[in-house]
Amino acid sequence: MRERIVTFCTDNQIPGFLAGVSRGGEQTVIAHGVASLATGEPMREDTGFLFGSVTKIMTTTLVMQQVERGNLDLDAPVSDYLPEFRPAGVRVRHLIDHTSGIDADLFFPDEDGPDALEIYVDRLGRECGSLFAPGEFVSYSNGGMIVAGRLLEVVTGLAYPELLRREVLAETPSSLAVGHFPDPVTGEVRPTSMFRLPATWGPAGGTAVGTIEDLLAFGRGEGLLSEESLRQMQTIQHRLGTPDSSPVGLGWLIRELGGQTVLTMTGASPAGVAVLAVIPSQDLVFAAYGNDARALALHEELLFELAGGSDYPALAPVAADLDAYAGTYRSHQLRIDVRVVDGELEEQVTYEPADADQERIFTGFVGGPFTAPPMRYVPVGKDLFAPAGMPLDDMPPYYLVSYHGGGAYRCSGGRLTRRVPV
Repeated sequence: MRERIVTFCTDNQIPGFLAGVSRGGEQTVIAHGVASLATGEPMREDTGFLFGSVTKIMTTTLVMQQVERGNLDLDAPVSDYLPEFRPAGVRVRHLIDHTSGIDADLFFPDEDGPDALEIYVDRLGRECGSLFAPGEFVSYSNGGMIVAGRLLEVVTGLAYPELLRREVLAETPSSLAVGHFPDPVTGEVRPTSMFRLPATWGPAGGTAVGTIEDLLAFGRGEGLLSEESLRQMQTIQHRLGTPDSSPVGLGWLIRELGGQTVLTMTGASPAGVAVLAVIPSQDLVFAAYGNDARALALHEELLFELAGGSDYPALAPVAADLDAYAGTYRSHQLRIDVRVVDGELEEQVTYEPADADQERIFTGFVGGPFTAPPMRYVPVGKDLFAPAGMPLDDMPPYYLVSYHGGGAYRCSGGRLTRRVPV
């Protein structure tokens, strides 16, 4: 594993990388490269980093703890606990299985005080809507997890960061890695100017930091939850049915690799990417972090080796009525225009910031102004499309897009946008 990490990072100019494996009581952690090109500080086994969306599994675990203690009911309406919460029909479980329909995936209120989550929920009700009725579809939801974090504050009386430290993360690392962006023209790698997102994004993955050891210990789940709660989290609750969107449990994304169930969550941070994966049948936990988002491909490579297989689908071109998918699709601050060009689908993605703060935070997260050239897609299955001109063998599912509800919704990266009249 060490040799593969060194080779990949050298070939792709990844400044630093951390990986850890825990299996059957034995544990190995590997550190490579530097934590920051600005300081030259080496990446160490105990270097801390942002967990990104891996935090969502921790938020879900905290929710399940409160369910076990009788303070929350998964099937109760969220409004029973948060009267100010406006979307109707959303139950607690919808927040943690990504079926709430809350349309807030790019909603970044710039608040960092102790009332950050309370302010988030208030603004959510006034500024955001819903993509679909609760439970109707699955769409990866930052907003749902953030509302779950506010719910935890109300029922425990503790601020979310304090609750997370008390129940899951006891220590704060003494040194931290920072993400790096490659220059799109020169390829030169530079450190990010934004370390983390505002506190409003804490429960979804904006602020929590820790070490590889922290993730391995959390993945082992020792003493955190009952066997019944763990079983519920690890059981598929919903699926869209297309390979571009993993089935979901409670919190976890659930994949089949090498004929076995693998629980996963990837966590993006400004110019960095973490991963946590658990293979229950092997008593194995895998955690990794790269301080350049291109390390995602290395995460996948190492996980496939540990699991003994991949879940990349076999794809082949098929015939399809492309006009059925043409139109404009929207979610909060995002528009996708789809049209038929030369026998292919052409998609133009446009970011439409709601205000200057939203734009500043989002562009800081992605490393600059968000502009994307039109992309062409070809049909490779029922309601399934792959980028035109790319080899279909071993294509990562996150390159695919799919359509659902008779073309009413477009899915990319597990996130839905809704077709709107033009």
